[in-house]
Order: sequence, then C-alpha cells, then structure tokens
Amino acid sequence: MRRTLLLCFIHGFKGGADTFGARSQFSQDLRRRIAQALPNIDVRVAVYPTYETRGDLAACVARFTEWLLEQVIDMEVAARTPSPTVDPSVHCVLIGHSMGGIVAADALLTLAGDRRVGGDEGTLADELNALMFPYVQGVLGFDTPYLGIAPGVVAHGAEGQYAAATAALAQISGFTDALWGSKGKGGEGSSSGGGGGAAKKSVAALPAAPERTTATTATSTPVSTSSGWGWGKIAMVAGAGAIASGAAMAAATAAYQRREQLTEGWTWATSHLEFVNCLARGEVLRARMARMTEAGRQLNVGFGNLYTQLGKAAAAEAQKRNAAMMKDSSTAGGGGGQGSPLRALLPAGERTFCNLPSGQTPAGVWRPAVNDGATDETWAHMSMFDPAQNPNYNTLLRDAGDMIVQWTEGSAWYAGSHVTSVAH
Repeated sequence: MRRTLLLCFIHGFKGGADTFGARSQFSQDLRRRIAQALPNIDVRVAVYPTYETRGDLAACVARFTEWLLEQVIDMEVAARTPSPTVDPSVHCVLIGHSMGGIVAADALLTLAGDRRVGGDEGTLADELNALMFPYVQGVLGFDTPYLGIAPGVVAHGAEGQYAAATAALAQISGFTDALWGSKGKGGEGSSSGGGGGAAKKSVAALPAAPERTTATTATSTPVSTSSGWGWGKIAMVAGAGAIASGAAMAAATAAYQRREQLTEGWTWATSHLEFVNCLARGEVLRARMARMTEAGRQLNVGFGNLYTQLGKAAAAEAQKRNAAMMKDSSTAGGGGGQGSPLRALLPAGERTFCNLPSGQTPAGVWRPAVNDGATDETWAHMSMFDPAQNPNYNTLLRDAGDMIVQWTEGSAWYAGSHVTSVAH
C-alpha cells in the first residue's frame, strides 16, 4: 500500500488562510520539496481553517484534534486501510506558526495520552501511547514562542516609539524656531513691563525693529515703537504664535491619523501576550518542552522550531536610527550622542521574536531563520512566509523540508510504502 504524509498547517493568533502566504504558497512549495525527497509516499497538505482564538487554549487544542481526526479518517477510508489504528497509511506532521506551534505540541501530547498537558506541575505519564491515532510523525514550529516572547520585542518596540516621538517633536521645534528666529547677540534680552520670562524670551527672539519713532508708507499708518512694542509688533507676535500653534496642531493631527501605523507592531506584540497568558508562565512553558522531549524519546517523534532572527536590514536601520537620535540630541542641547534613554535596557545579542532555549532546557531542534529584509522582530515574525518580504524564503523552505524528511525517511513506515499491483 502506498502511504501518505499529511502536512497539517496551523495558523497562530489572529492568523487565517493567508498566514502561510497568499493562497498558502509556502505550504505548497514545502509539499513539492518533500515529495521530491520522499518518492515512496504521497505528500498532501491540509490547512486548518480560521479558528476563534479568544477561547481557552485547551479548547483550541480540542477543536483542532477533532478536525484532524476527521481529515485522517476520510483519507484512511478512501485508501481502504485494513487496520488504520495499528498500521495506518497516513502519518501527520503538525506545522504551526506562532501560537499554532503550541496548539500542535499540545495536540500531540493529548493524542499520546498526556493527561496533564497544560497543567502547572506534574510529569508525563509513565508510558505514552505508541498507537496514537491519528499518528503524528513530528511537530514543527515556525517562530513559535515555546519559551515565551523575547524581551527585545517590547524593548525595541518601545525604543522605536521613542525615536518616532523624538523626531516629531524635533520637526515641530525646528518649524517654530524658523518662525521665531534665533537668539540675538544680546542674549535673552529684556523688555519693559512686568511680563513673564516666557514672554520676554519670545519677544527678544524676534528680529529687532529699526530705531525710528514712526514708520510711514503709502499703505500704512504711523506706528509708535518707542517702547519696543507697537501694534505692528504685537500683531506679528500674535500671528506667529497662531501659525506655530497651527503647525503644532497639524503635526498632532497627522500623528493621530497615523496612530495605527505607528503602533501596529507594539499593539500586536502586547495583545499577543495579553491574550495568551500561558506565555507569561515560565513553569508551564518549560514543562511542555520537557514533555515534548520525552515524547520524542519514547515515540521517536520529531520536534523542532525555526525561529526568526533579524539580519542586514535591521542592522542598517539601527545604525540609521542611532545617528539620527544622536544628531537630534546634539541639536536640542541634550549633551550630544545620548540617544534613547531606553538604550541601556535593550538586550544584547541577536534579535529574535522567541526566547531561545538554554543548555538546561530540553527543547528539540531549534534553527535560526534569518530575515535580511525585516527591520523589527514583529514584522519578521508576521512576514516569514512572504517571498517579497523575506529574502531568505528559500532558505526557510529548505531547512523546513530537510527537517521533515529526516524525521520520515528512516522510519519503517516509510520503508513499507509501495504501490500495490492490481490483480487481474
């Protein structure tokens, strides 16, 4: 009997049909690559439909496993498999992006008989079910935060917002400076009367009027300027103030209109954390990794995670931002070169969306998926399956294919696949 490897794709939080590229291009590209490497079997794709992510994680896992069971039963019936639970013709690889990878891991553990999955404490059952149905050959995560979201996602997002705000304020400041003029040679100067310091500075910043007692033109009336003030100057001050206020209001309006664009990455990351509270519970995350590792040991199930890592574009953007902030700081008289006050809080090392495992945490196989086109972690995370946004798309495709082929080609299940001749 010719056997089938079913690649089941599970989108993540707020994902949908296009998570794996327009018309699920990545899933089809991966299927073709694996089919070429594993000629003994058929390779098919099933993309899990959009599901409601506001419910409990356990409920999401239950709905997915029910859907998977229906898919596999239909395929086994069509193949007329004599004993699908003992010798299935269909093996599955669960492939999840972001939170979809956690759904995939918990689905495997549920099928394998881990009744404690999702709990705060406890260990695996002594023996896992080697005859699980549907049978899962491996679990592959794409940028799945199995150990939580990296602090740099929030820290760099905050720094980016600070940089945007600093640039906007610098533009407004530069515009108003052009209106008011620079300080005169006489310093801040003074004016008669009991006006406040701010008023004195504003008046002193205006260009000095010619020293004359009257100004007469064909279109003007005499104006007294003996005290340094006059209706003409008052009008100029009022007009400039109105223009400056209008400029500030226009800048504020523009910033408000762009609020969704400016805060998209920040809001996405924080809402991700807010919804999936399990990502903030380190003991649950570590327990899941230990259980997946044990499942691999007992059942020979593959487990891996291809995590995004920023590359060339992010490095260039960081240099550009630092140079701009140093210039703004110097121009504003802030000591020069200080940059963002958040700089000291930014984590060192490679910029990733996921927390990476340490030597003490069993976590399967983790490989970096570098994106040389993305400038922040969130964008790399959301665009990893888009060839137009990810210059390293083919590398991602190759690494994913190699991992799944390695899990499959050495198995007795694969070796036993063949085309049954039809008796005449």
